[in-house]
Amino acid sequence: MCGRTACALGADRIRRACVYRDNHGRIRQPEWRDADKYSPSYNKSPQSNSPVLVSRRHFEKDADSSERVIAAMRWGLVPAWFRDDDPSKMQYKTSNCRSDTMMEKLSYKGPLIKGKRCVVLADGFYEWQQHNGKKQPYFIYFPQPKQEMADGKDDDEEWKGWRLLTMAGIFDCWEPPDGGDALYTYTIITVDASKGLSAIHNRMPAILDGDEAIRKWLDFTEVSTQEALRLIHSTENIAFHPVSTIVNNSRNNTPECLVPIGLGPKMETKVSTSSKMMLDWVKNKSPKKEEDDLPRWSSQFIQIAAPKRTSAALMQQWLKKEEGDPCAKKPKTQ
Repeated sequence: MCGRTACALGADRIRRACVYRDNHGRIRQPEWRDADKYSPSYNKSPQSNSPVLVSRRHFEKDADSSERVIAAMRWGLVPAWFRDDDPSKMQYKTSNCRSDTMMEKLSYKGPLIKGKRCVVLADGFYEWQQHNGKKQPYFIYFPQPKQEMADGKDDDEEWKGWRLLTMAGIFDCWEPPDGGDALYTYTIITVDASKGLSAIHNRMPAILDGDEAIRKWLDFTEVSTQEALRLIHSTENIAFHPVSTIVNNSRNNTPECLVPIGLGPKMETKVSTSSKMMLDWVKNKSPKKEEDDLPRWSSQFIQIAAPKRTSAALMQQWLKKEEGDPCAKKPKTQ
């Protein structure tokens, strides 16, 4: 399953991280829709807005179906046929949908056969491993290239920063019965866990590995539903590491949620005094606080050895680089 994600990049960096080639071979960066509805977070839970890739054709009937846009959509699918005036009154959870039953359930089958396929973007997702009656969280993400991460320039063709995880999803558009703004929502498709992840959990998101898989999943006019469904399977191309139980509370929104930890005999995390102070600050901070006043990454929060050239170490490097950019949009506390 997938019940918590991290997506800490600002809107502009997400756009640049999603560079692609359209059907004419042109290098493109997808445009944003409603970027103001998206807030970066190290700890996203259902009902929050996340960046989602979709075909432009869903919003512009004459658009090339290979063109992509990024939309801020709410996590937890509300089907178009839902007739209550309050979508929060839905009596069942739709943050995930199982690949083996999604064609049997109207909430998912309806939008799927209409081509409402999307790609959910995230730095990675969290999963909890049951161990001796306790739950140990892990952060799971794409293995990162063994190169120095760089932000680059706006017109660069290649993104050299963190490789975003790309998860297959289904979206729908719900309109209030009495009129009002349309609500776009999504669900993440899940599959049986790969061999490498099965020790942590028996389910995982359906991950689209590579731009060709993303292209086929999004281009609903050129790729049929049946052909697209062949892309839905587990993958072994994944990396993960244990993280602090701080992430258990979705209100804790700090870089510490992602930091690799060492597991002792009792699977406990050693957290510095400075880190505890920071976490107390986050828990008590008003959500209306200005972005520039939010806590930022500092190596003093977690005491770790000198990083090796691993995906986890590259993530730490990227987080520290993000702190040094005064123009970066800082995550808000959810």
